Amino acid sequence: MSTIPAGRQQYILSLIRSEGTVTVSQLAQELEVSELTIRRDLDQMAARGLVERTHGGATERRTLAVEPDYPQKAQEYPAEKAAIGKAVAAMVEAGDTLYINSGSSTLAVIQALAKLDKSITIVTNNADAFWACKESENIRLIFCGGVYRQRSHSVSGSLASLVISQINANKAIIGVDGFSPSAGLTTPILEEAETTRAMIEQTVGSVIVVAAANKIGVVSNFRTVGLEEVDVLVTDQDGGDIVNQMEIPKNLAIVIAATTL
Repeated sequence: MSTIPAGRQQYILSLIRSEGTVTVSQLAQELEVSELTIRRDLDQMAARGLVERTHGGATERRTLAVEPDYPQKAQEYPAEKAAIGKAVAAMVEAGDTLYINSGSSTLAVIQALAKLDKSITIVTNNADAFWACKESENIRLIFCGGVYRQRSHSVSGSLASLVISQINANKAIIGVDGFSPSAGLTTPILEEAETTRAMIEQTVGSVIVVAAANKIGVVSNFRTVGLEEVDVLVTDQDGGDIVNQMEIPKNLAIVIAATTL
């Protein structure tokens, strides 16, 4: 095996792509170098965006460059999203004002909230919120202005940010396309990142991220905020297993939403 860092790191990368995760001790033994050398290699690879560092090793960094169609997203992980929605709804109190952004996971949250007997205000750019809340007498629904995007069933842009700038929420419930310790919360659409960032900046309480396992460890083009701005991640069991391997901020709470059989 090559003792040149570039050759060694290329081998490590190919191993991660085939096995998913690797450990420092495993690589040190296999490559016959010190664990310090392997840690240095992994740190350099993480800085170049090639891998995600974990406790004692590294995992593959997945990318999402193109936004998938909404119908495709809506069909993925339905049971997990429903469970996540119920778990987040249990965190909401009567009188709360909530920012909720676009996405199928956040729609599951809105659907769960619509079934509760709690008077709350939802400020959202999620166009499907109307259908979820139209029969609810307890939800005061405020839509952000902006340009409608059919691909995400949302509105975004400067008009949305103008509305958001006038409202302080005490909780933000945020869906993501990517959740990564190194890259933070990301999305393939610049306008979506800007609108979600504005919501987080106007939140005076908890920022709650909702993401099934397919979003954990993913990096997309545009950064919303870093994980230090997130208070709670609500995910499924598989997502929790991935996150538990990652080096995330210590104050970021992880809630596992269990699906019912």
